[in-house]
Amino acid sequence: MTQMSAVDDNSEVVLYAVSEGIATLTMNRPRYHNAQNSKMTYALDAAFRRAVDDDAVKVIVLRGAGKNFSAGHDIGTPERDAHESFERQHLWYDHVGKPGAEQQLVREQEVYLGMCRRWRDIPKPTIAMVQGACIAGGLMLAWVCDLIIASDDAYFQDPVLQMGIPGVEYFAHAFELHPRIAKEFLFLGEKMRADRAQQMGMVNRVVAREALETETMSVARKLGAQPRMALALAKQSINHVEDLRGKRTAMDAAFGWHHFAHAHNSLLTGNNLGGLDAKAMAAANKKNG
Repeated sequence: MTQMSAVDDNSEVVLYAVSEGIATLTMNRPRYHNAQNSKMTYALDAAFRRAVDDDAVKVIVLRGAGKNFSAGHDIGTPERDAHESFERQHLWYDHVGKPGAEQQLVREQEVYLGMCRRWRDIPKPTIAMVQGACIAGGLMLAWVCDLIIASDDAYFQDPVLQMGIPGVEYFAHAFELHPRIAKEFLFLGEKMRADRAQQMGMVNRVVAREALETETMSVARKLGAQPRMALALAKQSINHVEDLRGKRTAMDAAFGWHHFAHAHNSLLTGNNLGGLDAKAMAAANKKNG
């Protein structure tokens, strides 16, 4: 197995490895619990593209280095780069320098909603291998994958109502969970343990932490033995059912309300996150258990 950066500048925010027809994409900011800055998001996009383009790759596994899968969007590390321009993958113009609420809406159309939809539609099967925290923006990365395999110490949480925001940008809550459970999940912002997430249908399998990689790779090998085109068509068929049920249009509406909330926060507090930062959110989460 070889590991290398998924981007050309020798960055190590995402590691890329291939073995036995399985591409493993590893988010590699363990110091910051794999919080997603734009650099990581674009590196993930490049890695997914690389795996799609490689005919030897049958299955893609997404994982996070260290204790946690992902603590969500980067809202407070020294490497936060929301103000920087990148080589864009969609047809929205650059967000940098745009006035008012336009800057954030344009950026999030690209790096959050747009890229997550792009990854959800990958024709090859994808597996999220989740350990520890999977919070807010981390949910989006797990939810775009076809299967989620979690360790018994994993938990899932979207606590952003504390910021006055109705949920993360890739708003799949009521498709991943029964609507009443989705309301509980969002309204209370509490941590959902992996075993309950499995009972709710959001997680496929839960195993002991030490068995997580073994179980994930075992499932990946079984998927890799299936006919490639049949897998792609089966995935497309099920994704189409979700879209017929309104997933895409519901997400578009929620994305608009999400950005109304950002603008409302800015008018009230001068800050689109309601004045909260990573430290404040971490403190609030400790109170939530």
